[in-house]
Amino acid sequence: MQRSGLLSKVALFSAPRALAVWAPLPIRLIVGFGFVAHGYAKLSRGPETFGVVLQTLGVPMPPVLAWLTTLVELVGGAAVLVGAFIPLVSVPMAIVLLTALFTVHAQYGFFSVKFTEVTADSIKFGPVGYEIILLYLAGLAMLVVGGPGWLSLDTVLRRRSR
Repeated sequence: MQRSGLLSKVALFSAPRALAVWAPLPIRLIVGFGFVAHGYAKLSRGPETFGVVLQTLGVPMPPVLAWLTTLVELVGGAAVLVGAFIPLVSVPMAIVLLTALFTVHAQYGFFSVKFTEVTADSIKFGPVGYEIILLYLAGLAMLVVGGPGWLSLDTVLRRRSR
């Protein structure tokens, strides 16, 4: 008797099943927008500029991989935003994230926000760790395993094909 009472109290704080289908939407919007924003930044500066960064890091074929990374971020991010082909686009997106993690961010530790100096006039931040990379990877993994949710192109196409 007491156990069922506890379960009913816990149920009060859980999202109703009807709302659960909407849970992937904020993840899709944040992950998709983040990738598109990074891809657009590379495109607007010219992927050749990012190629110089890759060359400095010792990445092979920097001009080719700079363009490829830019396209993966733009196309993959747009696909995630609309909820289309997520299992397919997540593979190259995860490769981009893991490359960034191991070539740049791992050496700076976990935290993405580090204060290096705090004065009355300003705050200076240090290099970014791999915290955000892990959050992006977790978001992609959640979307692959759980699906893109109710408001997605994949769901609309699936409903139309029936």
